[in-house]
Amino acid sequence: MTPEELSAAITTSLKDAVEAGELTVPAEALPTEVRVERPKSREHGDWATSIALQLAKPAGVPPRKIAEALRTRLEQIPGVAKVDIAGPGFLNIILDAAAAGELAKAIVEAGTGFGVNQSMAGTRINLEFVSANPTGPIHLGGTRWAAVGDSLARIFQAQGADVTREYYFNDHGNQIDRFARSLLASAQGEPAPEDGYGGAYIEEIAAAITAASPDILAGGDPQEEFRARGVELMFASIRESLHEFGVDFDVYFHENSLFEDGAVEKLLEQLKGSGNLYAKDGAWWLNSTAFGDDKDRVVIKSDGNAAYIAGDIAYFKNKRERGFDLCIYMLGADHHGYVARLKAAAAAMGDDADRVEVLIGQMVNLVQDGVPVRMSKRAGTVVTMEDLVEVVGTDAARYSLARFSSDSNIDIDLDVLTKRSNENPVFYVQYAHARTRAVGRNAAAAGVERTVFDAAALTHATESELLAVLGQYPGVLSQAAAFREPHRVARHLEVIAGAYHRWYDNCRVTPMGEEAITDTNRTRLWLNDAVGQVLANGLALLGVSAPERM
Repeated sequence: MTPEELSAAITTSLKDAVEAGELTVPAEALPTEVRVERPKSREHGDWATSIALQLAKPAGVPPRKIAEALRTRLEQIPGVAKVDIAGPGFLNIILDAAAAGELAKAIVEAGTGFGVNQSMAGTRINLEFVSANPTGPIHLGGTRWAAVGDSLARIFQAQGADVTREYYFNDHGNQIDRFARSLLASAQGEPAPEDGYGGAYIEEIAAAITAASPDILAGGDPQEEFRARGVELMFASIRESLHEFGVDFDVYFHENSLFEDGAVEKLLEQLKGSGNLYAKDGAWWLNSTAFGDDKDRVVIKSDGNAAYIAGDIAYFKNKRERGFDLCIYMLGADHHGYVARLKAAAAAMGDDADRVEVLIGQMVNLVQDGVPVRMSKRAGTVVTMEDLVEVVGTDAARYSLARFSSDSNIDIDLDVLTKRSNENPVFYVQYAHARTRAVGRNAAAAGVERTVFDAAALTHATESELLAVLGQYPGVLSQAAAFREPHRVARHLEVIAGAYHRWYDNCRVTPMGEEAITDTNRTRLWLNDAVGQVLANGLALLGVSAPERM
């Protein structure tokens, strides 16, 4: 019995109890799905639900009364061995061995579909992440968002959402001018401007431009040429780095297009007409405090130029006009002010502020030999995506960045990530998957096949533990999507890997020596393959490979 099947059975039992007059619960309070969870202590059962506590207030009765009515019905469900009521009304459910073991076969038969559901079907999500300025390689902050953002997109899609990965191409503003001046200075053999960019990558791009156009320095305005070609080359390099990191975007949106097609001007007129834009001190201000911001924001500066927020608001409006229900922005640690700012801007335009979500990612620090790594070989100032991948590889880089909550600072120990040992979390999970495949190959060589499945044969304590953590996997995916936290998937894969290694040490799939092959061996092969399937599914959501051999 899978957790979903048990949840559906409880939901049906609840509705039947209401229809039979055993419980009086308002129709609007009845859940469409009853949540089941693993108890913290396995002694309390296989699954638990707090539905009785949730319904106590709308039903107007003590939770234990609801729990008692449900227990009678739940104990009649095939596969349920016993139901206990704990505390104020928690229902602890114990499955019989056969019902618990059926999960292994269900996983193998579901394959890549295990854990997938349609809870977010019909929701169109615009997920914007990385969006590094095209003035240099992607630094570690952007690399973290690449790993987390792409994993989050995959998790949303596994819940049925329609996701568009979007990269906001910042090609409007002073930083591009500084970039162009830096390239020109390098081509002329001069030091970088005081406010410019340095590093080997500037020299590489400048050299590429001059090699393609040897007479470029003889032109009337070479800076404009360096600007256009430099941005194109830099952005091509960024896209290549992301692709090699396993991240590809559906849309590359150019900031400059908002100004070229008049979208910003149209927006400003709309805001003036709504009364949410007012003049003060020669500038135009958005009355964003009326919509929850901590202060009003300048939209048109006193010199007549648009402030950065003007483009932000026009960009959100553009996303909504493209039909997205939810716009998620994944921004760096220095963008905390954007949370209230963008929500207020949405509300000021008459839209729903809940259409905007801003996720803030914190800093990443690299450590090697106990010493912080701060300088890049290529960028010269910060460690880049290429630097990290060169040392540990794409799999370890993606996994290590995705396995931490994005709102916490993290230290990545390069010495640990290059070890082929259980101390390295990505190796630990990948090795567990490779071990399931090795067990499958050994089983095939010994003549053990999945021709029989006897769920009641899975009685060892480690089998019960393994089935328990496998059963939690769909719920973990749902939580990862709901809380926007891919690290939940990574951490649960490590739990599964640990349970599998303990099972491997205690239960054999292939018989020893001349022992005969039994149905227990065949059934354990189903369980082994179920573990491999779940690990492969979870790693795929993190954009990490599931190797057959290690």
